[in-house]
This record gives sequence, C-alpha cells and structure tokens, in this order.
Amino acid sequence: MAIQVIDEKVDGQSLGIGTKNWVPWALLSPALFLLGILLISSLMILRLSFGMKGSEWTSWTFQNYVDLGDSLYVRSILLTLKLSVLTTIIVVIVSYPVAMLLVRLQNSTLRRALVLAILLPMLMNLLLQSYGWLVLLAPDGLLNRGLKGVGLVDRPVMFLFNQQGVLLGLIQTSLPLAIFPIANALRNIPTTYEEAARLLGANRIRCILRILIPLSLPGVIAGSLLVFAYNASAFVIPFLLGGRRVSMLGVLIRDQVGPLLNWPLGSATSVLLLAMTLIILAAYRKALTVRYKDTV
Repeated sequence: MAIQVIDEKVDGQSLGIGTKNWVPWALLSPALFLLGILLISSLMILRLSFGMKGSEWTSWTFQNYVDLGDSLYVRSILLTLKLSVLTTIIVVIVSYPVAMLLVRLQNSTLRRALVLAILLPMLMNLLLQSYGWLVLLAPDGLLNRGLKGVGLVDRPVMFLFNQQGVLLGLIQTSLPLAIFPIANALRNIPTTYEEAARLLGANRIRCILRILIPLSLPGVIAGSLLVFAYNASAFVIPFLLGGRRVSMLGVLIRDQVGPLLNWPLGSATSVLLLAMTLIILAAYRKALTVRYKDTV
C-alpha cells in the first residue's frame, strides 16, 4: 500500500513537470521574438548587399563588394582597425587599476560612489556625451582655456576633427565595458593567493604580474572583446568629434544609407564590418585561449 502511494506521488510529480514544460519557453518568448526580428533584419541587410541601387530587391550582383576595394574604403577599414585596437589597449590598461580599486575598497560608501561615477556615462545619452566633448575640446573650450591660462600654449590646440579627439571620445565612452568584467574576475580571486605569494617573498608588482593578471585574464578578454566590438561599429563619436576627416566605417555606412540613399553599398559595408569584427574577435580569443589555456 505504501509502495502504491509513493508510485502515485511520483507519477503526479512527473505529470506536473510535463505540464509545465511550456513555462520556460513562455518566459523566453520576448527575447526569442526580439532575436527573431534581429535575425530577419540581418538577412534583409545581407540580401540588400547583393542588389543594385534602384532595384535592390530584384537584382543580384557582387559589384557592391567589388567597390569596397576602392582606396576610400580601404583607408576607412585600416583607420577603423587602428582606432579600435588602440582604444582597446588603452582602455584595458586604464581599466585594470580602476577595477582593482573598485574591488579592494573597504568603505562601502566610497565603493558605491565609484560605481556611480563609472556608470554615469552609460546612463547619459551618447549624443549628450559627444556634445560635452565638443564643449571641452573646442578651440575656445575649457581645455584650451586652461592650457592658455597656465601658460602651456600660446594659441589653441586643435583637438577636434582629428584622430586624437575621436580617440579620447571612444576611450571615455567604452571604459565601463572593460572595468566591470575585470572587476568581476578580480573579485573571484581568493586573497589568500596574494598573501601566500607575499609570504614567499614576491613584491606587489610580481604578485600583480604573476598572479592577478593571469587569473583575471577571462575578465580582461571579455572586456577587451566588448570594447573592440563597440568601437569598431562606433558612429556618433567619429561623426561629431571627427567630422569628415575621420571616416570610420560607421560614418561611411551612414553616408551611403542616409544622404546618398545607396542602400546596397551601405549594406555591403555593414556586412564587411560585421564579418571583419567577428573574424578578429574569434582569432583574438583563440590566440589567448591557446596561450593561457590553463587560466581561461
């Protein structure tokens, strides 16, 4: 009799679980819906890249990809790679000590204030941040006024409409993308490892180079991947701070899709940017995984 009751309970539980299999799918349905829209949009862009201007949906041609071999697009590709890689390196170097400070702060009030200061740029519209840089870096802006006030320069320094201004903007806007993954990786490292190294005679620099950096490498990889992908497709910062003198791929895509209404060529440029970014990210992660396969 007891065995029969147990069997009935087990059957009831199995039936209950079976009837609730739709619950996870129901919870996932909004995300799946958005992913479906994104997938359809991506396929439409891919289809447009093989069309011709004026007959985007009825023609098939590879001419758009051939046109990407023009010197204008080659220079734009090289410039995009240069600024994205340089920004990633600088952001990771700057973010690491900030992440260490965020993890090691004992005062909860100061830690919350630092988190708020890091998150504040992400809470502001990117366009507002760009206009803030315009006010700061303009020939008669705050930075040039300060430099002239202390006597470092006699005439305004041109920070806008060049690669230096775009680089500053990209670094500032992408810093949070690297700080938090690195901080999360550092938070998971037991402090006893560092204490043991110090007891064995290692100084602080050696502890950072031989213990913290290798063990926090997954966070460094995640942060650098996010920063590179974000900056490779940047549009607002290069457009406002670089003008027509810093033509990254995002700016060229906007020109083709917007003023020139050449959707097929703009779509081909978008496909090229996506493919280039994915290939570089995959190669970068593969190289670091092979090099540090014991820590990643």
